[in-house]
Amino acid sequence: MPYRYDHMHLRSRDVKKTAEYYHRVFGARIVESIQSDGKPRTDLDLDGLTIFIAPVAPEAAIPSAPTEPYVGLDHFGLRVDNMDDAVAELKRRGASFKMEPRTIRPGVKIAFIEAPDNVRIELLERT
Repeated sequence: MPYRYDHMHLRSRDVKKTAEYYHRVFGARIVESIQSDGKPRTDLDLDGLTIFIAPVAPEAAIPSAPTEPYVGLDHFGLRVDNMDDAVAELKRRGASFKMEPRTIRPGVKIAFIEAPDNVRIELLERT
C-alpha cells in the first residue's frame, strides 16, 4: 500500500493571525473554504504543502508547551537552496530564529524558526 503526504494540521487560538504569519513570512497562499459541517475553514498552500489551521476556543484549557526532550512531533522541515539567502529574507519578513544556521555535518546546514503556537520549523540546506 503506498502512502503519500496529504496535509499538516495546526491548531490556533487566532487562525487569521496564524495564517497571516505564514503568508507574510513564507509566502503561503491563504485558502478560505467551508468544511463539511458548514463552518469556515482556513488552509494554507505553501508551495504544494497543505496546512490546515483549526481554531481552538478561547475558553479551552491549553497545557503549556512541553520541555525538551519530549515524545511526539518535534517540528516540520522546509528545504532551501541557499540558507544564507533564505535566513536573510525570513528575518526581513519578521521570522524569529530559535537556532541560527549551523553546519551539522559536511553538506548539511540547519536553522530553526519559532512560528506561532509553539510550532518549530527547521530550515535545511543539503549540498
